[in-house]
Amino acid sequence: MPYLIVVLAYLIGALPFGFITAKLVSGQDIRTLGSGNIGATNVSRVLGGKWGLIVLILDACKGLLPVWGLPLLVMSPDDPNFLHLKVACGLATIIGHMFPCYLGFKGGKGVATSLGVVLMLGPWATLLAFFVFAGTVVYTRYVSLSSILASAAFGGLQLWLLRPNPFVMETWSLAAFSLFIPALIILRHRTNIVRLWRGEESRFKTKKEKRAEEIKSD
Repeated sequence: MPYLIVVLAYLIGALPFGFITAKLVSGQDIRTLGSGNIGATNVSRVLGGKWGLIVLILDACKGLLPVWGLPLLVMSPDDPNFLHLKVACGLATIIGHMFPCYLGFKGGKGVATSLGVVLMLGPWATLLAFFVFAGTVVYTRYVSLSSILASAAFGGLQLWLLRPNPFVMETWSLAAFSLFIPALIILRHRTNIVRLWRGEESRFKTKKEKRAEEIKSD
């Protein structure tokens, strides 16, 4: 039964809310617009900040809710394997978002879904990661760089919180998760890293800045 719960978590994580939202709002395939990504950042860029925020919340919820609720269906929180099942569900939802079966296994980069997962698995490390993300966005306006640094910050702090031996029987799965998921997120941003290195990466722009550019172009 726990294995079926993990499969269900994957199927929930694979729900392509960015793709669905773009189809409902504009009738277009978000994969053919902007960066081609189905995540909240591209939806915001193509459809506007309101829709990007909606997709961000939906993607975060599909990470948070399976980790919070699915393990309770088959296991008591007092069970020594309960944390391991939560981690497995979290990993499955993130993999589902990145490689959704509904879209030919070509999905997003997993940042928003990972946010929902880590809120349940490591809230204190998530808090630090949020400040790193927000500070980097404000300072650089690069969402991709902010996501990379925030994921690395989460992994580093979570391992520090699990000291002196993160890989003991009780917490080994969370320790492994804290290494694997940040590395996977960074890998998924490899094209962004290349563009950052070349100075070609797009910066986040406020509505006022976009409007100013439109007026200038007119």
